[in-house]
Amino acid sequence: MSASLTQELPVHHSVAQAEPTQWTTAQALALFDLPFNDLVFQAHQVHRAQFDANAVQISTLLSIKTGACPEDCAYCAQSARYDTGLERERLLPLSEVRESALRARESGATRFCMGAAWRNPTDKQLENVIDMVHVVKEIGMEACLTLGMLTRPQAERLKEAGLDYYNHNIDTSPEFYGEVISTRQFQDRIDTISHVRDSGINVCSGGILGMGESREDRASFLVSLANLPRPPESVPLNMLVRIPGTPMAGLPTLDPIEFIRTVAVARILMPTSHVRLSAGREGMSDEAQAWCFFAGANSIFYGDKLLTTGNADQNHDQALFDKLGIHPLIPEGFTSLPLTQEDEEDDCTSPMGGCGNGGCGHAHHH
Repeated sequence: MSASLTQELPVHHSVAQAEPTQWTTAQALALFDLPFNDLVFQAHQVHRAQFDANAVQISTLLSIKTGACPEDCAYCAQSARYDTGLERERLLPLSEVRESALRARESGATRFCMGAAWRNPTDKQLENVIDMVHVVKEIGMEACLTLGMLTRPQAERLKEAGLDYYNHNIDTSPEFYGEVISTRQFQDRIDTISHVRDSGINVCSGGILGMGESREDRASFLVSLANLPRPPESVPLNMLVRIPGTPMAGLPTLDPIEFIRTVAVARILMPTSHVRLSAGREGMSDEAQAWCFFAGANSIFYGDKLLTTGNADQNHDQALFDKLGIHPLIPEGFTSLPLTQEDEEDDCTSPMGGCGNGGCGHAHHH
C-alpha cells in the first residue's frame, strides 16, 4: 500500500475508545482500487489482529413464517407483489422450531436465527416469537431474529426475553436504495437498528451485492454500516440469488473477485465485526470461499436452506473446513447442553432450513 494512501486512511481506534472511526466513501473506494494482493493482505492483517484467523462462527437460519410480505424488495421471493411460486405459510408451531434448533445444534451451529416475512410484527405476533426465543435459549444456543421493523418498546421486550442478536439489513447504499425498494425508506432501517442497539441487543446488519449497484454504491453501503454509532457485531454479505419472478431475476452475476474485494473492505472498515458469507454461497467455488475467509470473512450460514433458497451443502462445508484447517468458533459462554433422552429420540444430524436472498432487512433475509 502506498505511503500517500496510508496517510489518507483513518487510524483504527481500539474497541475501548468511545469515538469510532468515521470513514468516507472516497476512502473506501481507495481501498477497493488497491491491487488485489495489497487489499487482501491488508484485510488479513486487520482480521488476524482481532480474531483467530482459522475460526468461523456458524449460524443456522429457519423461516418461521414464509411468504405474503407486503414489501416490494426487488430481489425477494417472499414479496406478495411477485409471482415466484412460493406458497404462503403460517407461523411455525413451537415444536417444529424446537426440533429445528436441536438439529442445528447437533450439526455444529451455535446461533439459531429465525426469520418471519413481516413488514413489522404486531405485539401479538411478537409474543409468539418470544416463546420461540425462550425455546432456543433453553437448549443452549444464541438466539437471533429478523422480523422487520421494530418499535423501541418491542426491541426492549425482545431484550427482556433474552434475545442475543437482531438482524435488520440496510441492503445497499443510501444512494441506490430507491432502485431496490419503494415501500420503505433507508432511514426506516437505520431507525430499527437504533432501537435494537439502544435496547442492548447485538446488531446484525449487512446487505446484498450484485443488484446492479456500482462499486461506489458498494463502498457507500459499507461506510454506512461502519459509521453507525457502533458498527454491527455481525455483517452478512449476500450475493444476489436471482429468483425467477422477481424484477432482479435477469441481472448478471457479480464477479467473484469483486465480491472478495468487498469482503476485504468490510473487514478493514469494521475490524471487530463478524463478516458473514450468507446467501449465494452455494454458487461460490471452494477457491472463492477460501479467499473470502483469508480476506476476513469469519461467519457462515450452515444448513440446506436460507429461508427460501438453497445453501451450500453441509457435508461440503465440513469438507471445505477440513481442507482449509478451519474450525467452528465457539462463543464465550456457549452452553453445549447434553441432549436428554427425549431429545435423542426426536433429533437427527440432518441440516436444517434457513434464509432466502440472505439479506433483506425486514423479515426474511439475513
